[in-house]
Amino acid sequence: MKRREFITLLGGATAAPAMFWPLGARAQQPAMPVIGLLSGTDRDARQLAAIRRGLNEAGYVEGRNVAIEYRWAEGQYDQLPALVADLVRRQVTVIATVTPVAALAAKQATTSIPIVFALGSDPVKDGLVTSLNRPGGNVTGATFFGNLLAAKRTELLHQLVADAKVFAVLLNPKNANVELEKSDTQQAVRALGLHLVLVQASTEDEIDKSFADLQGATALLVSGDARFYDRRRQIAELAVRHAIATCLPFASRP
Repeated sequence: MKRREFITLLGGATAAPAMFWPLGARAQQPAMPVIGLLSGTDRDARQLAAIRRGLNEAGYVEGRNVAIEYRWAEGQYDQLPALVADLVRRQVTVIATVTPVAALAAKQATTSIPIVFALGSDPVKDGLVTSLNRPGGNVTGATFFGNLLAAKRTELLHQLVADAKVFAVLLNPKNANVELEKSDTQQAVRALGLHLVLVQASTEDEIDKSFADLQGATALLVSGDARFYDRRRQIAELAVRHAIATCLPFASRP
């Protein structure tokens, strides 16, 4: 299956300049290519529909001329190494990853199987690729830089809640990008002369409790973590219940 087709089906973005995979990555391919889909999130019906639609547009139909092995970490990032190790043992043709932590786990597991990512962060800072123009190695993909919009989201929320003096940011301490996103948010809030409260959560119960630990904040920024994406409805309902202005980097509808 062509690299450009995978980038299109996963991200819908313009593919990076073409690169050639090592011959060893192709030598063992079965008659029917097998995609190993590795995700740090819960199973997402809309996401799956988009992936299958992209495959269909590229001429591939699951079960007819392509097979997919699904692996979902469901926010339990410590499970990713075992999940990707299983895909490597099965000698899948390519590993398609969702979320930076899944892409990093795949990169650490194999240097021969092609890896494709679709994410919202900077893949260079994440350590996935050498550069955007020349990814190098066996990893490539598409990024929307959604996680790098901390300053813009902070500014937008401040415009909506102009009298807010204390902002809070909800972060997942288990996310590989947590320090980068925390730093970006701190800089953005500091530039506005505001105080920032750091709130951390990685489970459903912790998210509930985090809203009781906002320390007087009247506005909340939610990071683009996969766990928060899966729990976006819960977060939206908590924001309404606690009457706190909240900015999520994704739609709150399931």
